[in-house]
Amino acid sequence: MTSPRDILKPVLVPIHSAGYPFIAAFAVVTLLLTWLWPPLLVPGGLLTGWCVFFFRDPHRVTPQREGLVISPADGIVLPHAQAAPPPELGLDEAPRTRISIFMNVFDVHVNRSPVSGRVRHIAYHKGRFLNASLDKASQHNERNALCLELPDGREIVVVQIAGLVARRILCDLREGHSLTQGERFGMIRFGSRLDIYLPEGTAPLVTPGQRMIAGESVLADLLPQHYSQEAREGRPGKSL
Repeated sequence: MTSPRDILKPVLVPIHSAGYPFIAAFAVVTLLLTWLWPPLLVPGGLLTGWCVFFFRDPHRVTPQREGLVISPADGIVLPHAQAAPPPELGLDEAPRTRISIFMNVFDVHVNRSPVSGRVRHIAYHKGRFLNASLDKASQHNERNALCLELPDGREIVVVQIAGLVARRILCDLREGHSLTQGERFGMIRFGSRLDIYLPEGTAPLVTPGQRMIAGESVLADLLPQHYSQEAREGRPGKSL
């Protein structure tokens, strides 16, 4: 016999631990307002439900093929750009391909590592709170930049950027931490953007307007020539 839990399982997802204080606060305020005036139960309940929805943290299945760069965020791909990484990381100023992903308030906001590697440097920059979909948000908004060192010595830069209503960037990492591809490393409240700076010579495999799923969608391939050669020679590559 099908249990109520089995029926609800497709819509029940884990909640990120950062959300519990907010959910509790929304629920308490709703109860207090309802005690003062019962009709407020409906809007208060809807807001509490939205808060639970915002902090959802669903399970994701990350592709395992070597060389793939996976999306660190849910959201929509913005137009690509050639730009230098944030100066506070102390990297060279040569332009790199930048992929930007915009998260609205209805997207999952848990951020995941795009690659496996070591956190070489973390740098926070206090800035403004412009609309995160604007190109100038990468330069002017509050941000937290990560430089991830790959096993082959190359670098990928991931930048968490606050948005118009996002006032809090959370990052659980420390310098020297080793990350596994798809591993959770933080989130941004409420509505935001992530920038990913690819190594030189790496081309994006996504286009503006495409929807990304954190931990699952492929952004780029660091080893395209290697796997193309395997295909030409009829050798089996590593499966996704």
